[in-house]
Amino acid sequence: MANIQEIAKLAGVSSATVSRVINNRDYVSDETRKRVQTIIDKLDYVPNINAVSLKKGATKLIGMVIPSFTDSLNVFLKSFTMIAQEHGYNVTLFMTRIDPDKELEALEMLRQKQIDALVLVIRSNDWKTIEHYTKYGPIVTWQRVESEKIPSVFMNQYDGYTLGLEHLYAKGYRKFVNVYGNTTGLNTQSRMLAFKDFCARYELDPHEFRQFYGQGSRQDGEKIAHWFAETEHKPDAFLTPNDYFAAGLLTEARRLGYSVPEDFAICGFDNMEIAHLLDITTIHYPVNLQAENAFTLIMNQLFGSNLPLLDLDFHLVERKTT
Repeated sequence: MANIQEIAKLAGVSSATVSRVINNRDYVSDETRKRVQTIIDKLDYVPNINAVSLKKGATKLIGMVIPSFTDSLNVFLKSFTMIAQEHGYNVTLFMTRIDPDKELEALEMLRQKQIDALVLVIRSNDWKTIEHYTKYGPIVTWQRVESEKIPSVFMNQYDGYTLGLEHLYAKGYRKFVNVYGNTTGLNTQSRMLAFKDFCARYELDPHEFRQFYGQGSRQDGEKIAHWFAETEHKPDAFLTPNDYFAAGLLTEARRLGYSVPEDFAICGFDNMEIAHLLDITTIHYPVNLQAENAFTLIMNQLFGSNLPLLDLDFHLVERKTT
């Protein structure tokens, strides 16, 4: 494989001149630039990216650690990638499947200057371990974290879930079901607290409301539709963990002969495309703006700037299922 020294010898110039041509620097005559470039093309020379990065002190690469692909994560990834590319950065994905060792591989790449920054969508290691790597470059997370070294774009879903509860109550629903995700997750805990406070506000007995846990997929929603068909004590509304669960519940209920919202109401969460397609009332979760804020936080750390962050709020999108 050709190197700079070989190109310099064939072109009759110094290695420094070849480097200036490769990096498109000034102080090289057009004639010399053309001669050097001809030899580069002839030898099919490709600069060593790692060497260039080390010299420049930047790779223009940002790593993103994700556990797997989900709908909301896809929105975050797409939005982050778009704004990064607009600013000349590319995004490298690390799919960990919640494996701490795989996450450490990404953190080591930050330490070795193979990436400029890292976005931890979902962490696998403890925060103390992760904080150790902040001295090598910016680390931003999508999760809630109490750390002065790791900024977060986390949104407390307490507020979003409260919007859904208040909407159902205002529409006259009184026998609704709460469907939660992973009981150990911070989002689920925030939603459960929102429901507890909601009951206290309206002097309702929380034990009179049916709860389901560990739910989240479209298939889970379909199963709940069958539960509704079989139960004697039918609820009048469902507040669901996400739009795909809501879609499964809605479509299966219709197959079973039920009408929504005549027989019961459904409120989703996230405002994914499927909620728009099926006219599902939902809570808009501005994941795309979270991604923009994550990129801004990285830029602020890389360049010592103080660019403002976007205001993030949940809001209700009322459609035809409530």
